[in-house]
Amino acid sequence: MRLFAAVLPPQAVIDALAAEVKLLRRLPGAERLRWTGHEGWHFTLAFYGEVAEDLLPELHTRLARAAHRHRPFPLRISGGGRFDHKVLWAGAAGGRESMRHLADAAGAAARRAGVGMDEHRRYTPHLTLARARGGEARVDLVPFADALAEYESEEWSVADLALVRSNLPVSGVPGEQPRYETVASWPLGDGH
Repeated sequence: MRLFAAVLPPQAVIDALAAEVKLLRRLPGAERLRWTGHEGWHFTLAFYGEVAEDLLPELHTRLARAAHRHRPFPLRISGGGRFDHKVLWAGAAGGRESMRHLADAAGAAARRAGVGMDEHRRYTPHLTLARARGGEARVDLVPFADALAEYESEEWSVADLALVRSNLPVSGVPGEQPRYETVASWPLGDGH
C-alpha cells in the first residue's frame, strides 16, 4: 500500500485555511490550477511509497518508538510559497525544528523497517494547496504565494504522528483527487 508519515492539522485550522484558499481561488489564473481537497491537507513528514504488507508490523513498531522519543510541539500554518511554477503551498511556523526532527525520525524508522526510501533531502514543511495542470500554459504562482504571505492560523499542539494511506484515483476522471486514510497514529512523548 502507498504510505506516508504525516502531521494532521486539527479541523478548525483546516476550516480557517479553507476560507483563505477560497479567496485565492478568485485570483486570475486560479482556474488553471488543480486545487487539492482540504480533506487531504497534511504536512508530510516522510513519503514511503509502496510498502509491502509484511513490512507493516515492523514499520508500526519503529514509528511508535519514534513518536515516543519526541515531545508534543506547537505549530501553526504560516505564510506560503511555491516550488518553481509547479506547486503552491502553505508553510509552517512554531515548532519547525521539532517537526524536522520528527520527519528525520519517521524516515529513519522506515529505513530500519526495510522500506526502500528515496534519497534524503532537507525537510521543508509545507501543506500543498494547488498544482499546475500538466500540458497547460504556465501559471504564475507568485501572486498566490504573495497573497498567503501574512496568513497565520491558530496555533495547536502537535500530539500525534500519523501513518496515512494514499489511495490514488482509479476512475480516470480528470481532476479526481487521491483519498487519504489514517491507518495508525501514535502519541508523541509519553502519551499524556
